Amino acid sequence: MGLASRIKMTLGLTEPFKPYDKPVDWQKPYETLRTKWVEVPITNWEILSTEELLALPDNELLAKWEKSRTTLTTGAQWDHRGWYHALYADSMHGKKVMDIGSGFGVDSITFAQHGARMTFVDLVETNLKVLQRLCKILGLKGVQFQHFQDLSSLRALEADYDVIMAMGSLHNAPVEVMKPEYQELLRHLRVGGRWLQLAYPKIRWTKAGRPTFDKWGQMLERSPWEEWYDVPKLLSMFEPAKFDVVLYREFHNGDFNWFDLAYRGQ
Repeated sequence: MGLASRIKMTLGLTEPFKPYDKPVDWQKPYETLRTKWVEVPITNWEILSTEELLALPDNELLAKWEKSRTTLTTGAQWDHRGWYHALYADSMHGKKVMDIGSGFGVDSITFAQHGARMTFVDLVETNLKVLQRLCKILGLKGVQFQHFQDLSSLRALEADYDVIMAMGSLHNAPVEVMKPEYQELLRHLRVGGRWLQLAYPKIRWTKAGRPTFDKWGQMLERSPWEEWYDVPKLLSMFEPAKFDVVLYREFHNGDFNWFDLAYRGQ
């Protein structure tokens, strides 16, 4: 059974599984992206809209989140997200952290539970409302939420974050569209701070037959665009700023890659 069929079965869909087929306008990138990212992955095979999640009572919403974290970080999926939770969670205590594209918050809520002062940033208001409810249910303090309407929304944030993390959220549009966002985010990272990013490696794109990035988006996530990143490509998004590469690795059978960069200034 293919991925599309498994998602269809999990969601109980009765109509044929359809790829992303909404109009794509990269002159209005955030409106384009917002039409897709109103849904979040719960597990590898379950995707729900955050409106659906908001309709759940607190105990069921928390159970969904706990199921998501357990599924994506333990057992056979340790090499998906579990390894970097073990590597980074304790070091987040007391750190001021921004999660750009927070989604369901599997990583960022975990880090907040370990004492991070977390700012959740997302394109979609209902995504943030889900995270607000979860943080309240879990009794988390020192958290804040920023709706990302456009780049001006980021300018309201402070410029002294210790960590900026992007768990799969900054490769969903062409590089010329994303570079201004990288540049604006960089203004909020202190010198010496860390940039953590999860993306797709070039080898995964190559194995897929080197499709155009709009077609690759349909193949991977029913999204309008997905693009691979490697170290030179990511560093080019920050130029002329300088970074040291603390850690780079490809993992989960080459499905993902991980960047841990230390900011050294302009």
